[in-house]
Amino acid sequence: MKDALIVWGGWSGHEPEDCAKIIAGMLEGDGFRVRVADTIAAFADPSIHDFSLIVPICTMTTIAPEAVKNLTKAVEGGVGLAGYHGGMCDAFRDSVDYQFMCGGQWVAHPGGIIDYHVDIAKPDDPIMQGITRFPYRSEQYYMHTDPSNEVLATTTFSGDHAPWIDGAVMPVVWKRRHGQGRVFYSSLGHVAQEFDVPEMKTILHRGMLWAARDS
Repeated sequence: MKDALIVWGGWSGHEPEDCAKIIAGMLEGDGFRVRVADTIAAFADPSIHDFSLIVPICTMTTIAPEAVKNLTKAVEGGVGLAGYHGGMCDAFRDSVDYQFMCGGQWVAHPGGIIDYHVDIAKPDDPIMQGITRFPYRSEQYYMHTDPSNEVLATTTFSGDHAPWIDGAVMPVVWKRRHGQGRVFYSSLGHVAQEFDVPEMKTILHRGMLWAARDS
């Protein structure tokens, strides 16, 4: 049986507790044994090196040096890391080691909640298979991203809310390696209600399964 750790906390506007429950249900349905923690200190526990998958839902907030060192070492050693939106890539803004591992960091969401489209960059990838371009209403994340990411989906900014980024093509979904660990990220999913969007939920679900280390 695979073990997964979900750690939620940080800014309450992203509804981390509710989202943690949804993700726990998804993983339990796949046969995972799931542990849910509501404290960032869970990342400092040496036992995380034995998990198959870690899912952070920790927008903003801070992480102690010993905790981020333990977390990054766990992923380097083969533990999978998967997450979404600000819960993963707007977490621990002062930790460059964490951002280096994740492959990106949130910068802005011009216009707030807006309508935009998600374009599929790699339709043959198993995570994206059967998913075509789809409309989405949420925060459109403008991010700083690692050029080594394998980008699976993108979005294009219109410039309506920030004219200097008109036409900018931004990664939305990517996967990467960090040492022996697999890392997956999707910028979709501002609040729990967005899990009702089939494409958002399917992409995250498949991404978590891809990232999880085999037993």
